[in-house]
Amino acid sequence: MSDRGLIRHIRRPPQVPAPILGCSKLFACIIPIAQIAVGAVHLDDCPRQPYIPIYLIVAGVFSMFLTVLSCLPCTREHEDGTTNPLNRICTAWNSLTSFFLFCWFITGNVWIYSIYEPNYNKNTTNVEPYCDKTLYLFAFWITTLIYILLGLFLAGGCCVLFCFCLCGRADPDDGI
Repeated sequence: MSDRGLIRHIRRPPQVPAPILGCSKLFACIIPIAQIAVGAVHLDDCPRQPYIPIYLIVAGVFSMFLTVLSCLPCTREHEDGTTNPLNRICTAWNSLTSFFLFCWFITGNVWIYSIYEPNYNKNTTNVEPYCDKTLYLFAFWITTLIYILLGLFLAGGCCVLFCFCLCGRADPDDGI
């Protein structure tokens, strides 16, 4: 394989300027901080499904951990192109954390969507337990937002791939 065209960018992606990278990581911390805050404030406000606030807190903490892990210098290449010896350890931790977050996300889906739509009124004489409206709707929409973003990324990726194939942008010498 040659080092031209699309394959070169996959092997060695272009470097993102530090201010843009820093802002994107800061932006990536907003939702996990909100998850931790909402989960902690409403820790005892959902007797119908008491694991929802715990789901939010754990998801927020591990998402923050994943973001901080991506900031460590052990994940970067040296100037001469060699990799840091700690790169494999960082990659392993990143993979384990990502796998845990994926499994935790599936678990949270079960807890959130299985009680749709709960009783929001704490003071009713219903036999059915309630769940705080802010807590539930926040967890519901954060989970739904992840599905929406995943769908947009998949659709966008398919469109880009289709455009590359249609326009012939992929270099034929780059064979796989």
